[in-house]
Amino acid sequence: MPVVNSVNKVRLPPSSQRVLTLLKDGQPRTFKQVTQEIEISPRTVRYAIKKLKENNLIIEKFNFRDARQVLYQTKEVLNSEEAQKASA
Repeated sequence: MPVVNSVNKVRLPPSSQRVLTLLKDGQPRTFKQVTQEIEISPRTVRYAIKKLKENNLIIEKFNFRDARQVLYQTKEVLNSEEAQKASA
């Protein structure tokens, strides 16, 4: 039975939950990094990221070090960074 995310009351597959947990530390990661750190097949990680993007839980950022790759990061981290900049 899928677990319901308390933030958006969304049912996420287990693979999406693992990716979201990994990204909650605030560090943006490439697709390859996510795949290596979670040790799930690339196809499953791709599906997990797709589900997370559909539910607006993560975003894609431009990778200035390598324009061929995209960085993934949770939206919660970005919202807290924006709040800190606004209060400064």
